[in-house]
Amino acid sequence: MRNPKAPSVRGPRARWVGSLTFVVLLACAVPASAQGAGTGNHVRIGLTLGGISTVGVSVEYVDGDRSLDLTFGTWTFRDVSTSVVVRQYFGAGDLLPFVGLGVWLVGARPSDERTGFAAVLQAPVGLDWQALDNHYLGLAMNVNRALWVRRTNPEDDLPLSHRLVPLPGVYYRWGR
Repeated sequence: MRNPKAPSVRGPRARWVGSLTFVVLLACAVPASAQGAGTGNHVRIGLTLGGISTVGVSVEYVDGDRSLDLTFGTWTFRDVSTSVVVRQYFGAGDLLPFVGLGVWLVGARPSDERTGFAAVLQAPVGLDWQALDNHYLGLAMNVNRALWVRRTNPEDDLPLSHRLVPLPGVYYRWGR
């Protein structure tokens, strides 16, 4: 039996669509400058530890001081995490602070249970350091808030927690 105080599925989906729309509008509205993460366009590929997964791979398209970061990872090899984040870098030089906003999707299937899914709003804050030519190290604190969850237990209909969950992460990226 459904808990009458639990939010409807329609509400979280509407918030998820609204959040995704906000991310796209933010990416279009943030002004780019001639200085920042680099001049021109380039792609950076790398490895991540922490954040949306224990281990992951990332591809980041950098355009001036703005970027679009796509990360795939896993916590236990029984789940898949995917994150799309728009980042804004500030300043000039080898050490650049950044803020971002994006969506993190995760699916997991424990043994003998149905597949669980979650959509999470993600807001990373961190530092990106160009250690050597084309080699980058980064540190981020990902502040997350659940938007929608389908739990593995179909009888679990507790409402979502509205607290913010910080998850630290580090990365190495190579770019051209």
